Amino acid sequence: MAIPLKKSMALSLLFLISFVLVGVLSVSAELQRFQHHAKGDGSLSFLVLGDWGRRGDFNQSQVAFQMGKMGEKVDIDFIVSTGDNFYDNGLVNEHDIAFEESFTKIYTAKSLQKQWYSVLGNHDYRGDAEAQLSPLLRKIDSRWLCLRSFVVNAEIAEIFFVDTTPFVEMYFSEPEGHTYDWRGINSRKAYIANLLKDVELAVRESSAKWKIVVGHHAIKSVGHHGDTQELIDQLLPILQANDVDFYMNGHDHCLEHISDKESQVQFLTSGAGSKAWRGDIKGLNKEGLNFFYDGQGFMSVNLTPTDAEIAFYDVFGKVLHRLNKSKLLHSSI
Repeated sequence: MAIPLKKSMALSLLFLISFVLVGVLSVSAELQRFQHHAKGDGSLSFLVLGDWGRRGDFNQSQVAFQMGKMGEKVDIDFIVSTGDNFYDNGLVNEHDIAFEESFTKIYTAKSLQKQWYSVLGNHDYRGDAEAQLSPLLRKIDSRWLCLRSFVVNAEIAEIFFVDTTPFVEMYFSEPEGHTYDWRGINSRKAYIANLLKDVELAVRESSAKWKIVVGHHAIKSVGHHGDTQELIDQLLPILQANDVDFYMNGHDHCLEHISDKESQVQFLTSGAGSKAWRGDIKGLNKEGLNFFYDGQGFMSVNLTPTDAEIAFYDVFGKVLHRLNKSKLLHSSI
């Protein structure tokens, strides 16, 4: 029996809507969750490093040495990598020897034999981005865990790792001769929309004492790249509306601390793991700027249920700047 025209059109429309919905869901960046226990006294300590993988060159090995000393001193629980893990163009594939030469053979201190939680940077996307997500790398070095976006529940803190590279329109419209690996991101618009939805839901529902968001690109920076307008427009409002304490990033090869004038969010750049850009700044008159250093180094984070102490170190292990924040009092900078 022939189906009436109106009914046929309705069925076709229903099929089209279903197809579109399936397509949208297929690019959803659902946030996978990992549990990492705090210490017995409820405290948590970790190091933050970015823009590092250069086979030990550009003082990468020296920064790693100081990280090992500080990691032992503060008894770290894990390490956070803010992306651009392997230079200049990520990994060739999951068998690329650069993984061991820039990671396993560099961060050899006993205190650094802890879990590493990593996001991808724009340089990682210039290679085989999915290689860094491969379980094979975890078999080569069990410390390694890199995903596009995910959440680490560390009891007193939840850390939300966000894949920021697809936000930057320039990488799609003006790649400047570079090739980016966009496999897994079939629709940039849908990918970003779903990621923002997932992040907003996760931070809104979080009951952790400390909410920390990690991405590769800076929201606010006086460094070489400066502010990332796409993140200011799309991600920052979510952080401001949901009591996020810290946004940590790399991308600019420096160390920075900038306060948000409209919320409690503190912008912390730790992208000085190897090559630094001496004197390459946008200007030091940015509102809310508390600290800027254009050399190599890293950052430590020590949390208790009521207090946070964050310190920035140079390549010699010298403390350059401290940020203290309390959940009972106003932040002290």
